[in-house]
Amino acid sequence: MSTQQQEPETQEAPQDPEMKGAESPVDEREKEGGMVDQTSVDDADLEGETVHIKVFRYDPEVEGKQEPRFDDFHVPFEKGMTVLDAVMYARDNFDSSLTFRHSCRQAVCGSDAFFVNGKQRLGCKTQIADLEQPVRIEPLPHQEVVKDLVVDMDHFYDQMHAVEPYFQNEDTPDPTDLEEQRQSRENREKIKMSTRCIWCGACMSSCNIAAGDNQYLGPAAINKAYRFAMDDREPEDVKEHRLRILEQEHGVWRCQTQFSCTEVCPKDIPLTEHIQELKREAVKKNLKFW
Repeated sequence: MSTQQQEPETQEAPQDPEMKGAESPVDEREKEGGMVDQTSVDDADLEGETVHIKVFRYDPEVEGKQEPRFDDFHVPFEKGMTVLDAVMYARDNFDSSLTFRHSCRQAVCGSDAFFVNGKQRLGCKTQIADLEQPVRIEPLPHQEVVKDLVVDMDHFYDQMHAVEPYFQNEDTPDPTDLEEQRQSRENREKIKMSTRCIWCGACMSSCNIAAGDNQYLGPAAINKAYRFAMDDREPEDVKEHRLRILEQEHGVWRCQTQFSCTEVCPKDIPLTEHIQELKREAVKKNLKFW
C-alpha cells in the first residue's frame, strides 16, 4: 500500500499498566497553568516524564490490522533519547509486533528514515526533546508500505544503480610502480559533500517530481552520478557517458528546483545545487563552436 491515504484511526496500544495512565509533559503543564503551545522542550523539562508518540500501524497479512491506524505509546523519557530509541522502547516493552528498520544507530547506515511530525528524518539522529508532542511517526511518503514503518526500497535502489554508481577508469596504474591514482585536493573538496550520501531515501520521498514521475532518477541517484561525473580521475569519455544518462527525459531536467530534497537530507548534502551544476555541464557538453 502507499502512504498517500486517508487519515488512519487512532488506537491506544496495549501498554504496561503503570505507563497506560501516564501523562505527557504538556498534559501536566496544562493542569498547572492552563493551555500551552505544543512546542519543543529541553531535556531537563522532560526528565522523569513520559513522551507521547503516535506510530503508524499497518499489516496486510494479519486480519484486523489491514486498515491503517495510529497506536499511542507513552515512553519514559531519558536524556538524549532519539525517535529510534522511543520506537525501540515501544516495541520491546509494549508491542513486539511493531516493525521498522534500524542498524547502526549512528546516522551512517540510513536504514531508519521515517516521516516524523510531517518531515523526513533519520530516527537515530532526531532528538525527541526537539519535537512537538505527540510525536507522530509514519513511514516515508510516496513509497509502498510493507508493514508499519517499513517501506519497499527496491525502486529507490533501482534508480541508484541506474546511474552506474562506481568508479570507471581503465587506465589503472602499473602495480609494480606503486603509483596511486591521485586526486587533487581541490577536486576532492568539490565532490566531498556528495560522497556523504547514505542511501536513506529521505530526499526521494520529499520530492514532488519523484512522487508524480516513477521514472525520474531522483535527487539521490543524481547526486551519486555527480560524485563520479565530477571526479577528475575518470576519463572524459566516461563523464560524457554519465551525462548522457543524466540528460535523458527523466533525468536532471525534470528537477524543478524546489529544494525539498536539500532541506530533508540528514547529511546536509546540497542536492539541488549538484543537480543544477549537472544541468550546466550537460548544456556545455552540447555547445559547439565553429
